[in-house]
Amino acid sequence: MYTRARTWLFVPGGDDAALDVAPESGADVLIQELEDFTPPDLRPHARSRAERLYDTWRAAGVLATVRINPLAGDGLDDLAAVMKGRPDAVHLPKVRDPQDIIALDAGITRLEDTLGIAPGTTKIVPNLETARGIMQTYAIATCSPRVTALLCATEDLALDLGAPRTRDGGELAYCRQRMHVEATAAGALSIDCPYTFSDADGCRADTLYGRSLGYRAKAAIAPHQAPIVTEVLTPGAAEIAQAQAVIAAFEAARQKGRDRAELDGHLVEVPSYTSALQLIERARALGVI
Repeated sequence: MYTRARTWLFVPGGDDAALDVAPESGADVLIQELEDFTPPDLRPHARSRAERLYDTWRAAGVLATVRINPLAGDGLDDLAAVMKGRPDAVHLPKVRDPQDIIALDAGITRLEDTLGIAPGTTKIVPNLETARGIMQTYAIATCSPRVTALLCATEDLALDLGAPRTRDGGELAYCRQRMHVEATAAGALSIDCPYTFSDADGCRADTLYGRSLGYRAKAAIAPHQAPIVTEVLTPGAAEIAQAQAVIAAFEAARQKGRDRAELDGHLVEVPSYTSALQLIERARALGVI
């Protein structure tokens, strides 16, 4: 499901113009945002768009997802409306405990049955925006088979930590690392936090940092960020060439009965060889080789 899910773009849920042109951004996944980006008085209109909007997005070749409000707020009303559009996944903000996801799973299950949607089709993406949520990543990721990805937040997470928000994001470094480790252990896709500043250079640097931690997906909050994130998270020609050189060197060494190879001063062992194979496989899946 998430082979090409590098860039996850939040789109204001009640902004018709933004919703209509969102597929042109180049993002792999679109998120109709009904929470922070949609004032309460616009939510009824935003919900009314869902039934046809997601099919339009899917026809453009992207995954169609939605972020509802917390279930204790407008979330249940959001869910009842947006499920008519059969979203590929539902994002739940401010997830603190597995119980939040279990409750959403139950709501989705009821609506799938009512609307004739195949059971289990709708996935859940918990958005972790508090210290409590980050500390329970693995439990949240494994409490429902619908959870296939998790997203790390920025502004609300920094607020919960009592940390000033900065461009270099040092205040969120541990949270980003921990969420990725625990999501990976659970077998779920980890989606790196969005860069919440407007400069392109900062977005690129922040995406590169996330990639250095192992992230293969990242959220974006503005259309101009989508191509930057996609480019950074796509293996480039130099990386592909290096991976191919590693594979060739290691396989040549093995044919000679050696346990490792040396390439440009690097001792290439099984993990490095396996990593190179994975990069080539990912490049093929993304259609860049």
